[in-house]
Formats: sequence, C-alpha cells, structure tokens
Amino acid sequence: VQLQASGGGTVQPGGSLRLSCVVSGTSFRTHDMAWYRQGPGEQRVLVAVISFGGTAEYFGTVKGRFSISRNNDKRTVDLQMNGLRPDDTDVYYCNGARQQFTWGQGTLVTVSS
Repeated sequence: VQLQASGGGTVQPGGSLRLSCVVSGTSFRTHDMAWYRQGPGEQRVLVAVISFGGTAEYFGTVKGRFSISRNNDKRTVDLQMNGLRPDDTDVYYCNGARQQFTWGQGTLVTVSS
C-alpha cells in the first residue's frame, strides 16, 4: 500500500490549505481513512476520520475549521483546512483509521505570519 500526501505549504494565520492523499494498493472503498499530525519529537495524533461510508469525525481543536472528504473512484482522501492557526503547524499524514499501513512521507503545514 502506498500513501502519497500533498498540498502542504506555508500560510498566514487565518489562511486555508487543502491536503490530498492518494491511496494505492488496497481496497480503498472498504477502509475507514484518517488524517494525522505529528510535531518534532511528538507522537502522531489523530486529526479527522472518515468512514468508508462517508461519516466524518474530528478530534481536538480542528472541529469547525477542518473538513475531511473522500472520493472512492479517485482513491483520494482530502483535508480542507480553514482558519489555520500557528498551533496547526505540523507534518500531516494520511493512513487507515482502523487498519494502518506503512506510513508515507506526509506533508508539512506551516502557519506563520
């Protein structure tokens, strides 16, 4: 299984980014998928989950600002990030929510003025 995340970058506080993850090598439609974040020297933590049926769940401080979605035909899972704050700065990864695969490289999000 390969997980290719993209879309990160540097934005000012209050800005937006859209992360995208392409998943290959598994039956994508049957997996609950998730976005995670990890800071230097910290453990990876869950940001958002979307079930194989499209039900979304959010964790921590992202509720009301981030939106997770998926396209089963394109085998992608996206994370729309609005109202970004400096404490959102981290490397973001996608992976399965319940069955996890080998981690990809992630994509760096930096929020700074």
